[in-house]
Amino acid sequence: MKLIEALKQTKDLTRKADDIKALVKSHCAISSLETQKYLDQTKQVSIWIQAYCDVLKEILRLRIAIQKTNLETEVTIKIDEKNVTKSIAAWIHRRRDLAAFELQIWQVLSDRGIHEGFGKSPTGDPIEIKVNRFYSPAEKDKKMEVYISEPSIIDGKLEVVNAITDLIEN
Repeated sequence: MKLIEALKQTKDLTRKADDIKALVKSHCAISSLETQKYLDQTKQVSIWIQAYCDVLKEILRLRIAIQKTNLETEVTIKIDEKNVTKSIAAWIHRRRDLAAFELQIWQVLSDRGIHEGFGKSPTGDPIEIKVNRFYSPAEKDKKMEVYISEPSIIDGKLEVVNAITDLIEN
């Protein structure tokens, strides 16, 4: 089974569990004025409960296999003209929020609203005001572009990897 198949199957099993839960909720009790919908409704409800538990076991099995596959499968992605190799799990974390966090640190670098030009000193004498930056604006621009692009680069690569990677189930 491919990784993408396991991901899709997990989603479908979750839907199936929700459907079974709805059946149990609808048929777990009736008033004395109602007629049973099933010949042995008690048995049917028990069958659904068991089916629900079985579906949850399968979801767990698949999730563990997906996690194992994500931890053990290395993927190389070209980021900022460099080939970077990480596990699928590490790339997922980069995609989820870590690339955005790195972008944020570069975004806070600014001139802090300081305007260059001439002003007056406390004594009233003219004084030249310059911005002293403790970072490189060129490096800031480059890094921001890298971290803005990184999530979509990761998405594209992981879509392919998920389609071709066999699920590790041991």
